[in-house]
Amino acid sequence: MKCRIMHESSGRMRVRILRSRMTMHQADILEYYLNDLKFVRRARVCDRTGDAIVLYDRAQGTREALVRAFAEFSYEDEHACSLVPEKTGRVLNKAYQEKLVFTVLGKGFRDLFFPTPWNIAWTAVKSIRFIVKGVQALLHGRIEVSVLDATAITASMLRNDFSTAGTVMFLLDIGDILEEWTHRASVDDLARSMSLKVDKVWIRSDDGPDVLVPVSQVKPGDQIVVGTSNIIPLDGKVRSGRAMVNQASMTGESVPVVKEAGGYVYAGTVVEEGRIVVTVEKAQGTGKYDEIVRMIEDTEKLKSSTETKAYRLADRLVPYALGGTALTWLFTQNVDKAISFLMVDFSCALKLSMPLSVLSAIREAGINNMTVKGGKFLEAVANADTVVFDKTGTLTHATPTVVGIDTFGGMSEADALRIAACLEEHYPHSIANAVVAEAKRRGIEHKEMHSEVQYVVAHGIASAINGRKAIIGSYYFVFEDEHCAVNPEGQERLDGMPAEYTHLYMAIDGKLMAVLHIFDPLREEAADVIDQLHRLGIKTVCMMTGDNEKTARAIAEKLNIVEYHAEVLPKDKASYIHKKRKAGGTVVMVGDGVNDAPALSEADCGIAVSDGAAIAREIADITITQDGLRELLFLRKLSMALMDRIHSNYHFIIGFNSALIFLGVMGIMPPASLALLHNTSTVVTGLRSMTNLLPEK
Repeated sequence: MKCRIMHESSGRMRVRILRSRMTMHQADILEYYLNDLKFVRRARVCDRTGDAIVLYDRAQGTREALVRAFAEFSYEDEHACSLVPEKTGRVLNKAYQEKLVFTVLGKGFRDLFFPTPWNIAWTAVKSIRFIVKGVQALLHGRIEVSVLDATAITASMLRNDFSTAGTVMFLLDIGDILEEWTHRASVDDLARSMSLKVDKVWIRSDDGPDVLVPVSQVKPGDQIVVGTSNIIPLDGKVRSGRAMVNQASMTGESVPVVKEAGGYVYAGTVVEEGRIVVTVEKAQGTGKYDEIVRMIEDTEKLKSSTETKAYRLADRLVPYALGGTALTWLFTQNVDKAISFLMVDFSCALKLSMPLSVLSAIREAGINNMTVKGGKFLEAVANADTVVFDKTGTLTHATPTVVGIDTFGGMSEADALRIAACLEEHYPHSIANAVVAEAKRRGIEHKEMHSEVQYVVAHGIASAINGRKAIIGSYYFVFEDEHCAVNPEGQERLDGMPAEYTHLYMAIDGKLMAVLHIFDPLREEAADVIDQLHRLGIKTVCMMTGDNEKTARAIAEKLNIVEYHAEVLPKDKASYIHKKRKAGGTVVMVGDGVNDAPALSEADCGIAVSDGAAIAREIADITITQDGLRELLFLRKLSMALMDRIHSNYHFIIGFNSALIFLGVMGIMPPASLALLHNTSTVVTGLRSMTNLLPEK
């Protein structure tokens, strides 16, 4: 691709694409292509100018690699095109940007070029919508902001002050556009976060084992196999099997539904339990985004309680404003003084600044690799006093490794690993991934040799191989639930196994056959992040794990975690969070696995980290796509800064506008000046709310 470097500094480059016109879709392809490069921190492409602004790591050779990436780029490249989701938000944002620009330019054009009679006629016609809305509220017995707006507009026109009436309506229009944009952008971001991140899928073969293929190769009519915790990548009809499917992304209802032969399943939903074979009816990217948006939660779920309180306050102040107008008229008989209450409208600034603050925070979080599903969840993070961490894949790296295998009953290491990998390959958990990766490293093939598998959440997997029952999982699952046996000599070996490893036990026909030792190293930043969370006001940091007491204690000591719980089940995590919340606390849960789903749902804010299980990303309120924990610190700071800004805006709006009303009632300032200062402060507050809350990382 032909391009020119327009400007560059250390770690930053602005490149002009040399073509006459760039479409929004082409801009999306280039932007997602650049952001997919490992050494690129962030890239933004402007379709209007054809410029790409790239921030990249300053390691040796990265500049040359970036230049080479631009040179090799093509809009027809299949990989680059596949990176672009069904909806990117570019079209939506551009539509609202243009709507704002046209509204502002239209106001300026009318003020400058319309003759006075035309402006009066325009204002009178436009006022009908606001007056009707206010009258309808009164007819329904509600005295709210729309009544105050209608009164202010009507009073201004009755005084022949059509300029003030027009300005009031203009600012109300701006506020409505920004409020709608906030809601639509939040819903758009939420829907996009639920869009599929499925690279491969199992295809059922009638004459051989199931085959793992890229989802882009699946065609209508193909049969795909989806198991516990897997996301259903494509629409289709269930051919066989039975599963509990979470359809919250489609219906907003978190209670899973049973899907059996003949039932229909939708792309983006998640199998909570079971295994089904689905005959694909729709290829990838055929309308799932729009279905999610249509069925998504209403706007109240997205608003923080602070936002909601501010909106309600604006309505509650209306009767006092109307009463103040009437009393001022009765005592002073001065129209200018009385109308001061109507010229200064608290709702304009509140409805403008609050949504903009939240939109700015959600946008800022998105730039920093976090998807936030609504303002209420940022508020929960800001107010949190307790953070609960899952251990595996959260406090530890998401890529543990198999460091040893102990076998029993004469089984070889190769056979043990072959069977273990065959059972584990269907489940997207970090431990399962480690087993499959070790088999691949040793060159061990593990074709399907078992019958239908059953995944027992937080315990393990059960199946049958050549008619013999095979299970793999935790110590509790193998020895307590399944009552498997081990000879005395084997018991001594079990008792002597090192505590620093996570152990995966495999048994066949009730006899222990192998123990796989998994080394799951702690994240390098984990201890520092926990220390920083305490400094940011978190009182309690708790670690919960299914590991044994000895292993959990060793990890807790390394991380300076005072409170931890070992050998817990999913219900135990959710129960702990429920008790904390019932006691008046605000709890954030951080996890990545299937067994974290109940706790993520129970918490005030559930945070899914990295490439965790699909069900965790589905249920979580915030998703962190960066592989690390430091984003939690940024998220806490961002949330606290958002709440500070909302409270700051709130106090400024109430204080400044109250002062204006006082000046008007005292006769110090005329209504026109009050309207000008009020409207100016509203715009300034709105512009301030659009700025970044935190400095760039």
